Amino acid sequence: MMEIAAVGSEDFVLGFRLAGIRNIYAANSEILEETIRNVMANKKIGIIVIHAGEIKHLPQGLRARMLESIHPVFITIGGEEDELREKVKRAIGVDLYKSG
Repeated sequence: MMEIAAVGSEDFVLGFRLAGIRNIYAANSEILEETIRNVMANKKIGIIVIHAGEIKHLPQGLRARMLESIHPVFITIGGEEDELREKVKRAIGVDLYKSG
């Protein structure tokens, strides 16, 4: 059984902790990259939730690896509507926001 993990600031992961998610990794910007790499190496974790704004501070190579990763899958929360549009388009192959 694959588990869910939440990674990010103490404020971000608090809600996941209250929702009963057991794999909580509070990490400030100084240790975020190391924390993500460690969580990615955990074979029990199938889904990693992270705030979209925090991804921008990570090295480009790690960001690309996260976005392309099949196991674990990264789910970003927060961010701009354009980011959501691109996520939906990438996930299902159709631009649902396109008019006409």
